[in-house]
Parts: sequence; structure tokens; C-alpha cells
Amino acid sequence: MKKIFRFFSSRLFLIGAPIVIQALVLVIVIWQFTSYFVYFYATCTLLSVIALLRILTGKSNPAYKIAWIIPILLFPIFGGLIYMLFGGNKSSKRIKRKMAEIQERMTQSLGQNEAILKEIELQNRSIANQSRYIERYSYCPVYKNTVSEYLSPGERMFERLLEELKKAERYIFLEYFIIEKGIMWDTILEVLLEKVRQGVDVRVLYDDVGCLLTLPYGYDKQLEKLGVKCSVFNRVVPVLSFHVNNRDHRKIAIIDGFTAFTGGINLADEYINAYEKYGHWKDSAILIQGEAVWSFTVMFLSLWNYQRKTVEGYEQFRPLKHKVKTFASDGYVQPFTDSPLDEESVGETVYLNLISNAEHYIYINTPYLILDYEMIIALCSAAKRSVDVRIITPHIPDKWFVHSVTRANYQVLVESGVKIYEYTPGFNHAKSFAVDDELGVVGTINLDYRSLYLHFECGVWMYQTRSVLQVKEDFLKTLEQCQYITLDTCRNVKLYKRLGRIILRAFAPLM
Repeated sequence: MKKIFRFFSSRLFLIGAPIVIQALVLVIVIWQFTSYFVYFYATCTLLSVIALLRILTGKSNPAYKIAWIIPILLFPIFGGLIYMLFGGNKSSKRIKRKMAEIQERMTQSLGQNEAILKEIELQNRSIANQSRYIERYSYCPVYKNTVSEYLSPGERMFERLLEELKKAERYIFLEYFIIEKGIMWDTILEVLLEKVRQGVDVRVLYDDVGCLLTLPYGYDKQLEKLGVKCSVFNRVVPVLSFHVNNRDHRKIAIIDGFTAFTGGINLADEYINAYEKYGHWKDSAILIQGEAVWSFTVMFLSLWNYQRKTVEGYEQFRPLKHKVKTFASDGYVQPFTDSPLDEESVGETVYLNLISNAEHYIYINTPYLILDYEMIIALCSAAKRSVDVRIITPHIPDKWFVHSVTRANYQVLVESGVKIYEYTPGFNHAKSFAVDDELGVVGTINLDYRSLYLHFECGVWMYQTRSVLQVKEDFLKTLEQCQYITLDTCRNVKLYKRLGRIILRAFAPLM
């Protein structure tokens, strides 16, 4: 009885039930209108035609278009109406105006030192162009006077994070997709509360969908009472809406403006293997210290002000100069952010640039391999021109249907020479690229449609840093615990599984 009561009083039920009821009412209303069949059918057909024209002339990814065209053609009565209600990802004029204001403030706060870009250009013009793209479309410049350290697995990141949090003197900013009570979060919270007592400005921003099952309703108010400033991103309300898809998938920790962490690791116990959820959890993060942290500080404050509807000056959070100058240059470091509201897929373009310009090798960690046509062509073309392309995915999935789509993409890649490995001890949640001993990216961006098109994401682009070699070393070490996927493995799949994967792959952009 307690379990039943707990379920019916849970936030998931209280939000999910009204949405299900609204969906049923919508179906019933549409069904009732069928009594006026001729007029109703003509209206719905017209809506479906308008929807198809809107899809075909839109700028969205072709695979995303196909995923909507199929149900509209199969169910013309319902398809067009459903797309009109939930299929568009266009931002309102009000949201666009707010985002334009944020971008303008970021541009003003994040000026590019052109001398640094000139240095890169003298070494390699193509790489300088990659950096210019990031600066132009994410507003985040490339820096020197920054050191970076690759951290894997999650236990190692947790240890370093605690060390740095305890050193905080001015402020701590945390922005995470998932926070869950347990060993990891409880330990961090203890440090945060101690810092609050010392007068440190502590702020926490978490995503409402990410924490729907992990934090109680009103947890932000609980933290506020303890002295921790807290905001919930894109709070879920029990109303049918497509905008619930736009989540804050970033994971950022900033200490005093000169130390920052990002990567795949959320603040929950499975990420540090404090308990086993999907076998051993393989994950990674990047620690940066120095001038480049300022970009992360501005990123956080931009989204914080957007969510809280406040206008707060960034300059008061500038790191103390004597602190920043203690960090010598370790190559070139460029944090970047990606927003689903600006119609520019920064994360995907950064990945495509790395793949297209690789000469010797590309080593990729990703939990999901749900690729669009452009990404498949880029990976296959790289392998065909004799670049050593290797990808590690999980062997134990967190979502069976997503893993099925991941495996559905294996064959076309393997046939072109891409080497795919599954991490047999468990779930590989790391998101990293290492290219030619020179370039690398570590961040929050998965190789799937949600990360590339619907979520707020972030990462760190690196050139000639020691951490790029650390990413490579960790990748090669991880291969020792992986199962190599051969072409025979791809072909020897039972017919019903193959058919299921084909269907799931067609609707992958909507997952």
C-alpha cells in the first residue's frame, strides 16, 4: 500500500496524469468530429498539407523531417494536427528577443584576443578556422594562460571537484542536468553549506526533467532556506507542450572564476559507481583552470539571468587577476555553448569539423550513436580516406530502444572501415573526441538528435594541450575492456530485431 500511495503522490504521476488526460481528451474530441466526416476530413487534410509544406520548407534536419512526414502520411487525420501542436521547434518572438539580449551581453563580455587566433593561424589555418567558427556562433573566444586536466572515471572527477570546492573564497556556481540525493550530492551539499556559512555566494541551477525522479518537488525552496541560491530550468507543468524538449543538459561547476569542470558526469551516485545501475559506469570530465574559465562563468550567468528574469552585471564576477596569472599556457583552450533556440547546431558543426579535418585518427566516446546523414557521411568518408576512426559505445544500455538505434547504425559504418567497440563492463556515458594528437573535445554533447538539436549543451575545444593526449591514452586503455564489432556481428542479427531497428531508426529524431 505504501508503494502504491508513494506512486500516486509522486511528482511524476501528478504531472504525467494530467498530460495523459489532455491527450485522451484531444483524441476523443477529434474522434467525435468524425461524425461531420466530409468537413472534418477536408479540414484535417488541409492541415496535413500545410504541415508537410512547413516541414519541407523548414531548416530542420532532413531526418527530423522524415520522422514527421511518415506519421502524417500514414495518419492524415491526426498527423497534421499533432505536428501543428507539438512538431514545431520554432521559438516565439519573445524568446528570440530574450536570447538576442543574452547573446549581445555575452559578446560584450567575451572579447576575442586576435593575437591568439593569429598564432593558431600561423601553425594551421584550418584549425584557426574551426576556432573562429566557435567564437562567431557560440560567442566564446579561444584562450591561452589556461591548463586542462582530463578526468576519468567519475570517481576521479568527484575527488578533484571536492578539492576545488573546498578552496572557494568568492562564489560557487553549479549547473547540472541531474542531481540526486546520495553519497555524491550529500557530500557536495555539506561543502556548499559550509561555504555559505563562510559568506561564499553559492548558486545551483538544475533541469526539471532531469531531476523529475531524483529530487522532491520544491527542492529549490529547500536549498534557498539553507542559504543556497537555486533555480529550476524550464520547470515542467502538466500541459501538452513541445517546449518541454528544450532541456538544460549542461554540467558545469565553476569556482571563483578560475576553476571549472564540465563533461558527462552528473551529481548522482551511479556516475561515481557508488552503486551499480547499468554495470560499471564509464564517464569523463575536463577540468580547466585559468583565463578560459571566464567563458563558463558568462555561460552560467546568462542562463541564470534568463531563468530568474534578472539583469545582473557580469564584471563583478571577474576572477582576481593574481589568481588567474598563476596558470601558465597549456596549448589553446576554447569552452563553447550550444543553444537550441538560435537555429545554429554548434555542437554538431564542431564535431563535423574535427572529423572532416582529421588526417591520422579520430577516437570517439559516446553513449548514443544516433546519427544523421551528415554525420554518417563524415565518419564513413574519414575511414575511406584511411583515417583510423574508432568509436566506443556501451554494451549495457540505459534505454533498450535507444541502444537498438545505436546498433542499427553499426553496419553502414563498419562497412566503410569505421571500427566500433562496445564497453563490456557496463555503460559508457563519456562524450569525448581525440584527433591526431592535437585536437580534442570533452563536454556534454552526445551523438544523438536531442543533444545536437534540442538541448542546451556545452564543451571544451582543445588544441595542443596535454589533456588531448590524456583523452587518447584513456581511450586506448578502455579498448582493452571492449568487444570489437565485426561486420559478421552486424549481419548476424535476427530478422525481427533487424525490422524493429529499421522502424526505430526512422523515428530516432523524435526520441
